[in-house]
Amino acid sequence: MTTQSTIPSPRSPYVRRKTTRGNFELYSWVFMRGSGVVLLVLIFGHLWTNLMVGDGVHAIDFGFVGGKWASPFWQIWDLLMLWLAMIHGTNGVRTIVNDYAQRDTTRMVLKGLLYLAFTVVVVLGTLVIFTFEPCPPDAPANLLPSFCPTI
Repeated sequence: MTTQSTIPSPRSPYVRRKTTRGNFELYSWVFMRGSGVVLLVLIFGHLWTNLMVGDGVHAIDFGFVGGKWASPFWQIWDLLMLWLAMIHGTNGVRTIVNDYAQRDTTRMVLKGLLYLAFTVVVVLGTLVIFTFEPCPPDAPANLLPSFCPTI
């Protein structure tokens, strides 16, 4: 009985395995680089506005957030920061799960939990950004922040 070696000869030509994933991993890699650069701008703009302008960290309270989110510019800014950070982080954790989870079932469960967490955070964060109302119309005046108009 002859045994065949499972390791190819060092002089044999490299045979590339065909994958069915297409260029997804390439696009994922490019996205990580692009989103990282955009996130740097968004995060440092966010930090500069919140910490360096005005009274700094001492000015951040409910009224500050309410006043900031009254502007569509800051709503879009924070929405982009939320979505890009979540997609960027989810893609990074997905790569780690693919690299280190050895069993298909483990990989599937971990990625399922990851995508569920991503969905919950993005949906709730988006709802908070666009439905935040610091001055609800029927609220008692003593519970409203000082910047709300009294009627």
